[in-house]
Amino acid sequence: MKRRVAILISGRGSNMAALIEAARTPDFSAEIVVVISNRADAGGLERAAASGIPTVVIESKPFGKDRAGFEAVLQQALDDNDVELICLGGFMRLFTAEFVQRWYGRMLNIHPSLLPSFPGLDPHGQALRAGVKLSGATVHFVIPETDAGPIVMQGAVTVADDDTPETLAARVIKIEHRIYPEALRLLASGRLKLEGNRCRTLGSDASDSTLVAPTTA
Repeated sequence: MKRRVAILISGRGSNMAALIEAARTPDFSAEIVVVISNRADAGGLERAAASGIPTVVIESKPFGKDRAGFEAVLQQALDDNDVELICLGGFMRLFTAEFVQRWYGRMLNIHPSLLPSFPGLDPHGQALRAGVKLSGATVHFVIPETDAGPIVMQGAVTVADDDTPETLAARVIKIEHRIYPEALRLLASGRLKLEGNRCRTLGSDASDSTLVAPTTA
């Protein structure tokens, strides 16, 4: 039985599109049943509709700082669609601790850095200013603290000396599109186990693969 998933967006829905595409595979363990946006002008709404996915708009601006009021309407939309799992795809609104606790272990987010390094805004700029040689993306469970939940999966890319935030982002987003669907598949198939602040993957094997940067002649 496929798990029912909602994707929450605020913008163009790049990772949303990757999740929708992956879920079209017959043996994928989840189905995307609704895309919910807190902005009526989010570009991802049109992309979702074009893929045949129902969409819901719940404008957050009229709620102001009333997060609980917004979440009550959001929760009703989730209930109406019998949603079991949530994927955040560029959803630019913070949740209350109560909402996060309600969905603990069932709500994923993706962040374009190798957490716990460079959480929050401008992760690519943070990475470049720090001079790291590897960067990437992280799928994690959502907790009340921003970009701090148990890590599910990570993918890395090398950082070039002449990278800008834009060129680095262009490489990292390809990694995002690979690991987010895989993380959702693992969650929906029951292969993730939370142990405190750690997430373990059932049936995973040790790997000898490495990524070293910079490479030299």
